Amino acid sequence: MSRISYVNGRYQHHLDAAVHIEDRGYLFGDGVYEVVTVVNGQMVDEDGHLNRLERSLSELTIKWPVTRSALGVILREVARRNKLRNGLLYFQVTRGVARRSHEFPKNVASALVVSAKHIPKLNNAPDPEGVSVITIPDIRWDRRDIKTIALLPNCLGKQQAKEVGAYEAWQVDPDGTVTEGTSSNAWIITQDGELVTRPPAHTILNGITRMRIIEIARQQGVPFVERPFSVEEAYNAREAFVSSASSFAKPVTKIDDQVVGNGHMGELTELLAQKYLEFVNQPGPA
Repeated sequence: MSRISYVNGRYQHHLDAAVHIEDRGYLFGDGVYEVVTVVNGQMVDEDGHLNRLERSLSELTIKWPVTRSALGVILREVARRNKLRNGLLYFQVTRGVARRSHEFPKNVASALVVSAKHIPKLNNAPDPEGVSVITIPDIRWDRRDIKTIALLPNCLGKQQAKEVGAYEAWQVDPDGTVTEGTSSNAWIITQDGELVTRPPAHTILNGITRMRIIEIARQQGVPFVERPFSVEEAYNAREAFVSSASSFAKPVTKIDDQVVGNGHMGELTELLAQKYLEFVNQPGPA
């Protein structure tokens, strides 16, 4: 089946879809994006993703390319045309097409692209063996709370992880505390059973899956705190995991050369992962 993507008002075959060479996203990384998970044909946490898109656009003073309700229609149409049951919808908004100049152009329409990706086993339970992460210096700009398309530091970090056989790289601020992964939020569970993740601020992207897991933790009565944690504390944690729209809650069983806990998915991580799976697999709109 041919993939269908949306580019500025047109649904096109994916291989033919293209943007202008003077699109500011291409020239300057001047744009933002979102990725929505689709499970059993339903978009997960759609409102959360659209709310975050609205915030990112506002922070960069980029205009909506279409109305919020129209974007919802477009997302569903791309999913329908791709027969997307389990996978991801990627949508990106840039400041638009204009002659190359650093200052913002006037009277230019912002640009919108949407694409779909099938991941048949997306909503499977996590592997109890878990994954490994490495730690690297966080070299990104200070507004990590904006979901910008300028992801070169993240790509460099992800490549570092890949080259040593790790799943993810946890980025570390100069004070020795973990900010987040290159494409995920970072979590630990202390020896006392307390769930810890960094608070939302300019230092991290406030993940939609992250917020959902916090809600689930509260519902389950899990002791929880939002605070920075050090690499050393992560080494000594009872459990650790990462979260994102595509990884859900994935156990981390090794950080650098240190085995986390007993080297397998812990009980609390398993509980949160299972409850998140129940949430995304519930019938009807999620």
